Amino acid sequence: METSGSTTSNHTLNSTGGGSWEISDKAKLCRFLCYGSEGSLYNTREDERIRMENAGALLSMLQESRGAEVVEEIKRFTQDGRAVRMGPTIFALALCSQHSESNTRQAAFKALKDVCCDPAHLFDFIQFKKELKVDMKCGIWGRALRRALSDWYNDQDAMSLAAAVTKCKKRKGWSHQDLLRLSHTKPAKDAIALISKYVTKGWKEVQVAYEDKENSEEVLSVFSYLEVVEKVKHSRDETEVVTLIEEHKLEQEQLLTEHLKSNQIWSALLKEMPLHSMLKMLGRLTFRKVLEPGSSQTHFVCDRIQSETALKKAKIHPFSILLASENYKKGQGYQGKPKWEADKSILKAMDSAFYTSFMNVEPVGKCFVVAVDVSTSLTSVVPGTSVSTAAAAAAITMVRLYQNTHVLVYSEGTVVPFSVSADMTLKEATDELVKVSKRIDCTLPITWATENGKAVDVFIIVTNNPLWTDTASPVESLKKHREASGANSKLVMCGLTNIGNSIAHTEDRGLLSISGFDLGAFSIIRNLAQDLI
Repeated sequence: METSGSTTSNHTLNSTGGGSWEISDKAKLCRFLCYGSEGSLYNTREDERIRMENAGALLSMLQESRGAEVVEEIKRFTQDGRAVRMGPTIFALALCSQHSESNTRQAAFKALKDVCCDPAHLFDFIQFKKELKVDMKCGIWGRALRRALSDWYNDQDAMSLAAAVTKCKKRKGWSHQDLLRLSHTKPAKDAIALISKYVTKGWKEVQVAYEDKENSEEVLSVFSYLEVVEKVKHSRDETEVVTLIEEHKLEQEQLLTEHLKSNQIWSALLKEMPLHSMLKMLGRLTFRKVLEPGSSQTHFVCDRIQSETALKKAKIHPFSILLASENYKKGQGYQGKPKWEADKSILKAMDSAFYTSFMNVEPVGKCFVVAVDVSTSLTSVVPGTSVSTAAAAAAITMVRLYQNTHVLVYSEGTVVPFSVSADMTLKEATDELVKVSKRIDCTLPITWATENGKAVDVFIIVTNNPLWTDTASPVESLKKHREASGANSKLVMCGLTNIGNSIAHTEDRGLLSISGFDLGAFSIIRNLAQDLI
């Protein structure tokens, strides 16, 4: 399947005729932008600090005067939602903005408002520049950055900016007041000038300048909105706060900590709460008795969670539902606090939402083999989640990322096709996968495809055991399959726990290991299948 913006790869033949990919600097750059490493391993539990030594290809491309190409790839990853973590993408943009070549710097600053769409990302960008200043021996606050920041604020819709600066006020030691002051921003219109004065001078100065004056409709709207935000900040009247939340769609970040002790206020916040946030908050809301069995709030939450329209609008992935459901079912938060009793109606709604959200997964249009190592170890839990490795494996086979798919289970030297029917529940699929096994040969699914004449684009091997093979290595088996089928086959080794199940280091671009499993893993598999990393 042709996709726009796919990376250029060289496909060469080795002496035996088996195909392999050279990993170009462009491909390494794309891997870095996707998950922060140029290597072939994505670790869900890895330290998220961005290190210069992980960006060798990025630096090489900049030295080769390919900075404009790098910036275009950064923009593409952001706009297409390819990045699993935004940190590496923003770091790369900051690095480009510090580069000695003026064309690269100009391209980076021009892309700032497209890549850093919200204040949190903007603050991250400035902090990365500050950290790079020492290594690159250069300044930060030049004319180009001041102009880019001014454009960031001036090009915003005034009401959206008013909401943004009151919800995300500071991060990484930076605030809007810092950025507006250091950039010497000159507001392009009256409504932005009002917001700038509010951020830098405070509400009292705004009242003096704008209250009881003749103002444009846009300025009046922004003034009224900020007046509400200030009113909430100083209100101790629970009923008043609830009314303001409902009338002006205020969010949790705009309230005081004291307000969040009120169940009435939480009930008001629920009505407009983003679905992603609601799924994460279910345990806390149940603990606080905001959600009680049979209550109107619980009925509202159940209806919202199951709503096809809401799921589609929020682009909720099935694995997000599974993670939230298992965490809620567990009945306790991090380190056992707080604790709650999961509501059965909410669990039922989440089960329904899991299947409904399959519509949000667009098939890649490739031929996949998803092979699951069925062993007793699948009763363990994926690190960092409450999801059993068996349920994770079942979800991987069920999520319709793969339009043309063969699902296999393998154990004790045999490999068997596994039928995942459209009407099968996650529990049924999970129960089927939990079998007793001994030593696992991870090359069996590849050998099965070769012997059965299947031309496979992507093999996904799901295991919870250290790699073990009877005959050849996974790399050699994959090369033989490429030779026999003529397909440019790729292999993803999904080690559901961090137990020595990554493929040995290789320069073959068609090979990738995933240690642990999370929502980002689905994005990485999609990106690899489409030659984007």
